[in-house]
Amino acid sequence: MARRNKVYEGKAKILYEGPEPGTLVQYFKDDATAFNAEKKATIEGKGVLNNRLSEFFMTGLAQIGVPTHFIKRLNMREQLIRQVEIIPLEVIVRNFAAGSLSKRLGIEEGTALPRPIVEFCLKDDKLGDPLVSEEHIMAFGWAEQRDLDDMVALALRVNDFMSGMMLAVGIKLVDFKIEIGRVWDNDFMRLIVADEISPDSCRLWDIESGQKLDKDVFRRDLGSLTDAYTEVARRLGVLPSNVTHAPKPTLIN
Repeated sequence: MARRNKVYEGKAKILYEGPEPGTLVQYFKDDATAFNAEKKATIEGKGVLNNRLSEFFMTGLAQIGVPTHFIKRLNMREQLIRQVEIIPLEVIVRNFAAGSLSKRLGIEEGTALPRPIVEFCLKDDKLGDPLVSEEHIMAFGWAEQRDLDDMVALALRVNDFMSGMMLAVGIKLVDFKIEIGRVWDNDFMRLIVADEISPDSCRLWDIESGQKLDKDVFRRDLGSLTDAYTEVARRLGVLPSNVTHAPKPTLIN
């Protein structure tokens, strides 16, 4: 596909104009960041893995009726997506205490929560993506109550799907975040899952050993991030079983 005009560049992805109106090309970079981009590195092969894993999860969600922006994968690093109006919120679902929740509430990391907890953070790197309440969201017009209800319902459906899929391959879905966008079909607006779903946006722990298979490997200097992501892809059948690392584009079609 010929390179088109850049629409937006974030920490892990670049968006380009798509071939048709209402579409974009999403390019996955090898860049890794943590602590609001205070820690940065280039991890060879990371973008390839996240592109393929996000395709896998988005396709699975579509099969159970959860609408997403994903249309198709174009190559090893790019996918065609539907253009959406992103709601400026990160929707976080937590099944076990970890990260900021453990720090805020003094709950030991790994503690099972009594039920999945849904949180919202304002998408603003300069402010550190602060936690916000539903009152904040409605007061400042980021979303209406009906939108919030739909966003929570979507997030919990994603959680059910992802939790079951991970459990089947010996991985605990500790928490994850998604972004949700608005699309219009004529005059009808609906909400769909957008951005990506990958080990960049999930906490994934091996059920038996507790080994981290997500971006905490990079945050906490726990080893090779590529090896961790490759292990997730291998267990899910995204990679051939004899592949132990993926620094080069070796994913199956």
